[in-house]
Amino acid sequence: MIHIVFETPNMFALKAAIELDESLQGDVIEIKDDYMVGPLENIYETDGYQERRDWWKNLLEFSPYEDQTNIVDDKLAVHQLIRTLEENETEKVWIWMGQNAHDVCGYYWLMPQLRAFQGRLEVLYLNNLPFINEKGNIFYPTHLHEIQPKEFLKAKKLARPITLSEFELDPDEWKKTCSENAGVRFLEGGKKIVGKPAEFFDADLLQNITGESQKLNKVLSNTLNKMKVKTGDVYLVWRLIELGKIGKLEVQGDWAKGWKEITVKLAGAKTTEVVADEN
Repeated sequence: MIHIVFETPNMFALKAAIELDESLQGDVIEIKDDYMVGPLENIYETDGYQERRDWWKNLLEFSPYEDQTNIVDDKLAVHQLIRTLEENETEKVWIWMGQNAHDVCGYYWLMPQLRAFQGRLEVLYLNNLPFINEKGNIFYPTHLHEIQPKEFLKAKKLARPITLSEFELDPDEWKKTCSENAGVRFLEGGKKIVGKPAEFFDADLLQNITGESQKLNKVLSNTLNKMKVKTGDVYLVWRLIELGKIGKLEVQGDWAKGWKEITVKLAGAKTTEVVADEN
């Protein structure tokens, strides 16, 4: 059995669950790119793929993850997966998704490439399902890594084959999404993805920025903790830079020294000190 997830924390959570249940034993593959954001036009063609890599390379500059551009190679991961499935006709794949646009977009990107293996692919979509958290309370997780490993074992009962109908209809929906090429993809419910402008998360950032200069890392932490719909910190930093370019924010510091050297405040506001970062 091969398991596929779409975020690194999900991979760790699933591996912890596998240790509790031998029936889940198998390799865990992570699709690393976040297809919820950024350019998608002609994503399966060389020019579209390169455009997306260049976009990420620009965003990752001066970030703690600057070396990730060359590490993330989902095309290679899929190539190796296909080769494994061709060489072992009894091998099956389980695709795990939480109720969030990151996972669903990753699923949409992946499945058209595996059409030849219909019947050997199953999906586990934890869509609006209750689980028990560490305090013993019922909650509705949106991300797989929010689920306790022992609770993961219940989730395996949800595995179902991806139907022939889905292999026909879902790629068409994804093709429309790629052609629309919006800055952000938003999950409305089920597997329905709608495009949003690149500025979609700006309001979340601005709610956590004041006239007082704050360290960039503090702004990111506050924003990510309060956001109802999550995205990555790299994307948020890019949006901060863009807000600075249009005069809504004052972003100061030496980017070459990393995020920890950057401060942010509302444009035009006076300040006398920098609000201390947790570091």
